[in-house]
Amino acid sequence: MTTEAAISDWPLEDRGVAYGDGLFETVLVRNGVPQLWEQHLARLARGCRVLGLPMPAREALEAPLGEAGEGLSVLKLILTRGSGGRGYAPPATPAPRLRWRLAPFAPDAERWREGVRVRLCRLRLGTQPLLAGLKHLNRLENVLARAEWTDAGTAEGLLSDGEGRLVEATCMNLFWQRDGVLETPRLDRCGVAGTLRAALRERAPIREVDAAPEALERVEALWLGNSLQGLWPVARLDDAEGNPLKHWRVGALHRPLQALAHEALGYPAITP
Repeated sequence: MTTEAAISDWPLEDRGVAYGDGLFETVLVRNGVPQLWEQHLARLARGCRVLGLPMPAREALEAPLGEAGEGLSVLKLILTRGSGGRGYAPPATPAPRLRWRLAPFAPDAERWREGVRVRLCRLRLGTQPLLAGLKHLNRLENVLARAEWTDAGTAEGLLSDGEGRLVEATCMNLFWQRDGVLETPRLDRCGVAGTLRAALRERAPIREVDAAPEALERVEALWLGNSLQGLWPVARLDDAEGNPLKHWRVGALHRPLQALAHEALGYPAITP
């Protein structure tokens, strides 16, 4: 069953609706317990500092968890600046609105085992260092990138910035092993710093780097991950037209990093 905060009092002049002026978090909830909760709160707090919003009380953010039952669910929290201001000028004293939605969830376990096919996207992300790393409501780039393919066999699209540096997938972070070293794209110009990414960097020596998409053709292993789905090994990389560029055999090399991710989320480890 899906439950949510009432949205009938969410007016069209709300700045989140009108301008994307706000933040959101999507949280895996297991038996009523939010996973990676401290990382989610830390990212939300950073977003509030950057946008100049008061951070909601922890009690308000945790209140929806009382609606969660047994098993897995996903909690989506949306925080906007509220109404007010004149045009783009924000109100001097914002009155934020916090809304939430709680829905059942099931991860795609087959993708854990078998890996996925991904493709490069034509869209390039704009750079804005002030907003880099935040999960703000302005996600139109991701929407347009996701519209580049419709075939069900493609799990994700990989995005680069205007300078040709890899950043992320449309809704997941990237990780790879190159010359025996774990790496992930640097996110100081754009992109979303995922909570699973933060947890993995606490548990493993993952180096932040600048890399072009061509570098992926020389890596030993490639993964996609987020705090809902866990970590997917990549079995095939295609170009923006769907032509194959690289294949990987999913196996033992992929499992240690995946095990760390799944331990952080309470998911089972996958054997080769």
